[in-house]
Amino acid sequence: MLSKEHQLAKKAYKILIADLPKNELGKALEQVKQITRPSKKKPLQLTSKVKIHPTEEQKEVLWALAENCRLIHYFANKERKEWWEKNKHLPKKKRDKENKPTYKKQSKQLPKLKELYPRYQQNYSKTLQDTLKQLEADNKSFFALRVNGDEDAKPPGFKGKKYFTTMHFNQSGFKIKGATITLSHFYPTRETKEIDLTFEMQGKLTFADKEVKQVTIYQLHKTKEFYLSIIYEENTPEYYDNGIYQTIDLGVINFVAAVNSHEGKTITIKNKRVDKYWQPKIEELMSKRDYCKKYSNRWRWYNNKLTKISKKQANQRKDFQHKISKKIVENTKANTIIIGDLNVKEMSKSEKKDRKNDKSRHRSMQSSGLLGRFAGFLTYKAKKMGKKVIRISERDTTKLCPYCMNKENRALSERIISCDCGLEMDRDTSSAGTQMQRFLALLALSRKRLVIRQRLLKDFREKFFATHSQTSNESSSSNGVGRTRNKVNDVNQFQ
Repeated sequence: MLSKEHQLAKKAYKILIADLPKNELGKALEQVKQITRPSKKKPLQLTSKVKIHPTEEQKEVLWALAENCRLIHYFANKERKEWWEKNKHLPKKKRDKENKPTYKKQSKQLPKLKELYPRYQQNYSKTLQDTLKQLEADNKSFFALRVNGDEDAKPPGFKGKKYFTTMHFNQSGFKIKGATITLSHFYPTRETKEIDLTFEMQGKLTFADKEVKQVTIYQLHKTKEFYLSIIYEENTPEYYDNGIYQTIDLGVINFVAAVNSHEGKTITIKNKRVDKYWQPKIEELMSKRDYCKKYSNRWRWYNNKLTKISKKQANQRKDFQHKISKKIVENTKANTIIIGDLNVKEMSKSEKKDRKNDKSRHRSMQSSGLLGRFAGFLTYKAKKMGKKVIRISERDTTKLCPYCMNKENRALSERIISCDCGLEMDRDTSSAGTQMQRFLALLALSRKRLVIRQRLLKDFREKFFATHSQTSNESSSSNGVGRTRNKVNDVNQFQ
């Protein structure tokens, strides 16, 4: 006869696997197999943002080169839209595929365009090619989103003259010497290149010992500041599976709720809601600005103030995320970190039936990089230390009780999960514990060994619920809540 704890572990394994649709199960298994599957070691590509201060003459050159890229983008995009308007009503088999604009076809037309319009010879050739390549990527992204059912996805639009078009320089398009960088160009003509695009790079990072792959120059439209985005490669330690794992549940109130598989310990980090401090100030400035005549001196004063405050809010949020992600990666013994495969875009959408608190939650996630950007920070910081971040579905992890696996719909306001089995636990910690059990079940399924399947889940559940029952005992004795204490004793029976 199997013990009750063993039976619950088997039940947890079946439910956690069965709850996932086939597409999510396959995607999650592919992620889990990365742990044991040997992979080719690739250098990590990082991006550094560097501010530059071009002179007025250099700005004139940059704007002329950017305008050439804008025109190439405009005519290439127009050609694509015209083809689509003619063929969108036809079946796929009957569409004019021979004349369909693609990156290869449009890039082959560049030499002829340079002969007809000598102004395009002013640009380093790769900047024009990369403009077409970016347009191709944007179109593919648009069609992929539409195929996946995103009706709000919009095709690439046309760029206005007042916006600086981003330019990409790679291969021989740039030269770095010490703290200076020089960008290649042929303005005003190829024979007489009068103005040199050499800039001093500000910042602590030097690129003398790094392999730089690409340099991108762009301008922030609101502040009119110029920046360089420098992509370089960095060698990282080789990843290996040390048998210790950590799951992280990301949220708005509790920014991080993490569970460790080694000892079953948990940690919760509150979200530093800088938006709650800055949002009233931003709304006040927006209200005052809207009462002014547009582009008047007073309107510009409020608009500049608004831009500075918004930038400060974004920097504070990003700084908090950098510090937390670094702290998590450095302090965990786990070489594998598991996070939820979240669709942040869908989570940030608000609906007509949403209540006031729901709309506030959606607003806290819009244009803030709250979860998506943090996941990116965590991924590259982990890779720098030879660790790995994988993403698996966290479907129904909040609905399921991590102990008995009973499913129940819970309101967002229900921060403490209370189950009939006797378990009381913080909502986010419970979700992270269920996510850990799902990962261990997927890991066992990928290895296809029943002994490992039983041992992994059974060992984690013993450590996790033992740790939780101790903390619950302390809280119940200090608060004098007899109901909680009785429930903890019920849980202790199965350890």
